[in-house]
Amino acid sequence: MRDETARDAAAALPPDVYPESGNRLPLIKREDLSDDDQRVYDRVVGDPRSLVGLRGPGGIRLHSPRLTESTREGNDYLRFNNGLGARLSELAILVTARELDHQFEWTAHEPAGLRAGLEPAIIEVVKYRKPLTGLGEKEAAIIQLGREAVGRREVGSETFARALTLFGHEGLVNLVSLMGLYTSTAILLNTFDQHLAPGQHPLLPIP
Repeated sequence: MRDETARDAAAALPPDVYPESGNRLPLIKREDLSDDDQRVYDRVVGDPRSLVGLRGPGGIRLHSPRLTESTREGNDYLRFNNGLGARLSELAILVTARELDHQFEWTAHEPAGLRAGLEPAIIEVVKYRKPLTGLGEKEAAIIQLGREAVGRREVGSETFARALTLFGHEGLVNLVSLMGLYTSTAILLNTFDQHLAPGQHPLLPIP
């Protein structure tokens, strides 16, 4: 039964998408890499913080090991050490995914947000673009900033001033850079047509 499900999922993919990677590039094989690139591969594969393993942006970026190596430290800083904490970081990522209507990013990060303590009611506000009434100051500021910076591509003076007061210079730069990181990741995933894993249920309603 499991084999039949896998075959059905593979058959449903576009003809230029590899079933094992779920995108337009094959999965990298460790034995095909140089010694230096194998070390990069091992760091990516051995990272327990990855939400999707190689079936996603990490696997795509491994086709450029030097890029992976040179950007990994900065990406890790923005993702895990930006000063916002896991809960607000996941909120920023979800706002970015929602404003881009990006199913893969949202479906990976909604469960991660819940594990980080992000309340289901706040996730619902982002998912269904509800008003920000009743939210905490920082939560409301992150959502409004994402809606303007990513969605409208223009940030109003009041929104900026509020976010600057709440997060400070460094915190705001980190917050916006985190949103930028996931915007660039969305472009990567779109270009290589990344699909959800077989049996993975999409969590984002897209019009």
